[in-house]
Amino acid sequence: MAAVLASLLGSCASKLKDIIIDEAILILGVEKELTKLLRRVELIQCCINDAEKRRTKEQAVNNWLGQLRDVIYDVDEILDVARCKGSKLLADHPSPSSGKSVACKGLSVSSCFCNIVPRRDVAVRIRSLNKKIENIANDKIFSTFNSSTQPTRNGPTSKLIRSSNLVEPNLVGKEIIHSSRKLVDLVLAHKEYKSYKLGIVGTGGVGKTTLAQKIYNDQKIKGSFKIHAWISVSQDYNGVTLLKEVLRNIGVHHEQGETIAELQRKLAETIEGKSLFLVLDDVWHSNVWTDLLRPAFHETSVGIILVTTRDYQITKRIGVDHTHQVHLMAVEVGWELLWKSMNIEEEKEVQNLRKTGIETVHKCGCLPLAIKVTASALSSKELTENEWKRYLTRFIGSQSILLDETEEALYLSYDELAHRLKQCFLYCALYVEDSVIERDEVTWLWISEGFIEEQQGQLLEDMAEEYYYELIHRNLLQPEMLSFDQAECKMHDLLRQLALNISREECFVGDVELLSGENMSKLRRITAVIKKDMLVLPRLDKVDIKVRTFLTIEGATRIEDTLFKRFLLLRVLVLNYTLVQSIPGYIGKLIHLRLLNLNYTGISCLPESIGSLKNLQVLSLRWCDDLHSLWQ
Repeated sequence: MAAVLASLLGSCASKLKDIIIDEAILILGVEKELTKLLRRVELIQCCINDAEKRRTKEQAVNNWLGQLRDVIYDVDEILDVARCKGSKLLADHPSPSSGKSVACKGLSVSSCFCNIVPRRDVAVRIRSLNKKIENIANDKIFSTFNSSTQPTRNGPTSKLIRSSNLVEPNLVGKEIIHSSRKLVDLVLAHKEYKSYKLGIVGTGGVGKTTLAQKIYNDQKIKGSFKIHAWISVSQDYNGVTLLKEVLRNIGVHHEQGETIAELQRKLAETIEGKSLFLVLDDVWHSNVWTDLLRPAFHETSVGIILVTTRDYQITKRIGVDHTHQVHLMAVEVGWELLWKSMNIEEEKEVQNLRKTGIETVHKCGCLPLAIKVTASALSSKELTENEWKRYLTRFIGSQSILLDETEEALYLSYDELAHRLKQCFLYCALYVEDSVIERDEVTWLWISEGFIEEQQGQLLEDMAEEYYYELIHRNLLQPEMLSFDQAECKMHDLLRQLALNISREECFVGDVELLSGENMSKLRRITAVIKKDMLVLPRLDKVDIKVRTFLTIEGATRIEDTLFKRFLLLRVLVLNYTLVQSIPGYIGKLIHLRLLNLNYTGISCLPESIGSLKNLQVLSLRWCDDLHSLWQ
């Protein structure tokens, strides 16, 4: 929790500093209360790291952190309200002296009295929050924390490196290179077979996908098959969605509402008599092949299927003809991967760090993913033994919620991030397993949530892009194959699980009907995985809902109106790929809403109340074929 809280506190402090001098705030007369609030937030920031170390051992500390989190989110929301109401007052009564306004200055007596209510409402709420945070700071447990004088990191900690200067994303050890050549030869030796299945097996993060990519991208493979397709198969895959993805991969259009049988028939017709090379990456259930894809693939003249999985039994059930086991990296190979991933050309440059480096490889469990992520964190440090040893000692007892040393290695790389980058990284876990994350989409989601800090002379979109490329540079996001300028990426499932672990009290990905009122009251971000025709929310009559982001995954035909009535703090609402046909007028009450995505929906018209959403920055209506009118 505190890892998230540290990010939240940093963002809150930055926003408070900016808003205190905002003319829309000065006209409300609440700058003194906000200044007090800022001082208390900065005071608490200094002890948050010590609080995190103690929270798993002391229930009182954990409770204290929970209270703090709720108040800081409330502060963020009242800042929105204050700016909104202050801006309205300014519009009605422009200030004669920009930048020096105070409450009622320049207003007539009658105007001043007319506007007392909104000013008083905001002031009362801010004073209430000030009192709450004062009580938190005065709690006797607060005095027991050790303060840290380390400066808060607001932006990316290393020099940002754009894609042209990045270390090759798929930089691999010698073992992977040798294995890829061997397996390419094996595929080519069987390219005339009607059906040949090859399996790659190994633990998570060991390099199965990287090896499969090397094979898939080999020019000899490209030239030997008419059709190529790469499909990432999630644990909880949906048959219709997966078949559509196969069709998209091979350039075939599909209609919304098509059944599994119709999609299978379309796939069979497309590949009939053609040679095909198909990769099924990260398979957890054998029936993805046996029940879903095998019937269509009987129609190919040549079909090579490459399967990657953690479970050897999966390959047996699928009936693979050859299984290749990917083992943990040899320590020497891991050490080479470590320094090469730091953009170091020759080992002699880091020969003095060899002993510490090999110890680091051991701490990473000899897993390529953990080694590359750790290398990215070390690349921002001096090449001295003291610096590396200092980093290494942080492995000890860093996070009790983590499962093993490998996850601990990944956590330390996360912990190196600036607080805004931490928020962006954690947010990516809202994408379901194996989802493609589009740069232009995720950066706007970050902006809408307030994760991107304004800098003079730079657009928010440009800053968000820099954050995106920074996460790729640190190997916390993996760029998609063949994606131009790395505009698409994925999050490795080990990193996604880490992010979900860290943010588990605030984020939920799954069937929302399973949520209880108690859980819902704590959540700030939800991805609704819909398995029915209608998205139905749990009964929430007495629950104070504080969700800021609500995303849907393709599936529902209708959305319950409760979503618009009860989720009043939403900043991000994504309903794409649903068949929702109308939006109720009370969407105009969602004053915090920044982004509304209705792409690929059955929406026919929009209510006029959307025009009152003053904070709305993005309204996306791509491929809404039934849309015939906007609001006036």
